[in-house]
Amino acid sequence: MTTRLGSESEPRRDDLRGFLRNRRARLTPQEVGLPPGGRRRTPGLRREEVASLAGISLTWYTWLEQGRRITVTTSILDAISGALRLNDTEQAHLYRLAGHAPPPTGPASDAPAECRHSVPEHIARLIEEWLPNPAYVLDRHWRFLSGNSAVHPVFGEVRRGQSCLDGFLSADGPHRALAEWEAMAPSLVAEFRAEAARYPDDPGFTQIIRRLTRHSPEFARLWEQQEVRETALGVKTIEHPWVGRLVFDRTTIQVTDHSDLRVVFLIPKPGTSTRELLRTLRVERGR
Repeated sequence: MTTRLGSESEPRRDDLRGFLRNRRARLTPQEVGLPPGGRRRTPGLRREEVASLAGISLTWYTWLEQGRRITVTTSILDAISGALRLNDTEQAHLYRLAGHAPPPTGPASDAPAECRHSVPEHIARLIEEWLPNPAYVLDRHWRFLSGNSAVHPVFGEVRRGQSCLDGFLSADGPHRALAEWEAMAPSLVAEFRAEAARYPDDPGFTQIIRRLTRHSPEFARLWEQQEVRETALGVKTIEHPWVGRLVFDRTTIQVTDHSDLRVVFLIPKPGTSTRELLRTLRVERGR
């Protein structure tokens, strides 16, 4: 994957210059296995030493550090990250400054797609504390990972790895419990398009989009419209088979320390009977 550095804003290129120079100045030749090299006018590694360690030309690295209009590949960013001994957070920051989505982190990629991520203990505690209201965790592809004990009474049985996008493929399952599915579907596709653009190097999005386009004319039609929308707030309406209509205000939060995770919090919408209906479902804290 490549990106044109010159297409980035000037402030971002300034940040890239400053970040590379700072991390280069922090290292000594001895830390990277090089001889001291005598007296140095400035601390840290020289540009030619970073270029040599990364296996790239001195001219190209100099242009990168100067924020020139050059094409930057992820493989070169990986090599520079290694040469500068960047940790995962610093490498992700370098990717963003160069206009790339950060490399995926987490368990090995040969694990089943719906099981690659575990929910950190503090996130699991947080969603349980949200009771009696529903809260759940999605991965970057919008697949269900975990929910508190209100999720199943409200949505029915939700399997790990299930996605609201599955509503384009089947009339079965909790996604079709959403009251205004037809009205919601365009917004759902527009938001997923914006989310996919955040991870241009992730083939998982391409696979999902191809599958949905191939098997759902409805999704294919909406995808062709090129609509884009980003929102963390919304309303979720559910036609429950036992208690009737439940209306929630929805807030979605991306977890900073675990960028692959999204936590969705639902709270009864004021002016509706949702809070009382939840009591009918015996969704209570501690149950």
